[in-house]
Amino acid sequence: MTEPWAQYARYNRLANESLYAACAELRDDEYRRDLGAFFGSVHGTLNHLLLGDTIWMTRFEGGTHPSTGLDAILFDRFADLREARRQMDLRIERLFASLPAGFDRGSVHYVNNSGFESQDPLSVILPHFFNHQTHHRGQAHAIITACGQKTGDTDLFLVVPEVV
Repeated sequence: MTEPWAQYARYNRLANESLYAACAELRDDEYRRDLGAFFGSVHGTLNHLLLGDTIWMTRFEGGTHPSTGLDAILFDRFADLREARRQMDLRIERLFASLPAGFDRGSVHYVNNSGFESQDPLSVILPHFFNHQTHHRGQAHAIITACGQKTGDTDLFLVVPEVV
């Protein structure tokens, strides 16, 4: 059962590398411009994605994460955010390359950002984890495109060619 999750983790890393390469071509005012995405700008969206991944990865690894606003800016400098993203993507790939047998049949117990205790099946949370990344990467992609910058393909079969 590790295979599809490892594939999604690889896709996530490669898609983020492409997205961050496009972001590096933006001027700072474009990168920070609020163009109406849920977290405003590319800057806000990328910080939110890293925060969400940090929270879920900590839970998957058996830890707890302190509650914070989901719009928190973890890194103000793009270079620092890019490096933190790179490290997170490696962490995600490592975890999903070696999931214990039956991991996806378990559940995750946590206190959410509103302070409510939850226990959810990993069969729902794992797809949510990867779908959340794709959703917000799509928003960042739209902002980057609106700023006139080209981005790479984001379809899984194009990003991870060995899928086909």
